[in-house]
Amino acid sequence: MIIKIAESIHAGAIRDIYAPFIQDGFVTFETQVPEVEDFEKRIAHYTERYPWLVMEEDGVVLGYAYASAYRERVAYQWVVECSVYVHGDHQKKGIAAKLYEALFDLLRLQGLYKVYAVITAPNPQSVGFHERMGFTWFATYENVGYKAGKWCDVGWWQLTLTEPDNSIPSAPIPFPQLDNSAVDNILKKYST
Repeated sequence: MIIKIAESIHAGAIRDIYAPFIQDGFVTFETQVPEVEDFEKRIAHYTERYPWLVMEEDGVVLGYAYASAYRERVAYQWVVECSVYVHGDHQKKGIAAKLYEALFDLLRLQGLYKVYAVITAPNPQSVGFHERMGFTWFATYENVGYKAGKWCDVGWWQLTLTEPDNSIPSAPIPFPQLDNSAVDNILKKYST
């Protein structure tokens, strides 16, 4: 299994992995499956600043993970949100963990300090996974989303990538400006 940077050619496979999460539950609050072109635009937009990774085996995308802006205000530039999705046929194989480990190493390389995971409750599988990855719960927004005839809570978990100190931090490095060899080394490290 190989971890790669997502490109537009992966958009269809990413959409196919994501669609059941929209249609069959409350993992995401999206209610309509986006078109492949929408995913092409998302990949292009998100990777202007942050990594979007895919795990492939024999050319087949098994899962993906990405980071996105937490908020747009400049003071929030050192924190991001993260997401990971794995195809239903390939869960429980360590794919999500490898994708997150690579993603977090890349985010550290960029100079980011904290990453948030937003989880619709109840979702013990996702909560357990994120807590095994080192995330800790810090807030619940009650009845914040309405989907499929039901009000849902959303929990927030956080992971500190780097402890801030009292110095003035440098602005994070946009993902495309990272050293290619350093990125390649991280991707190889977590490919199996």
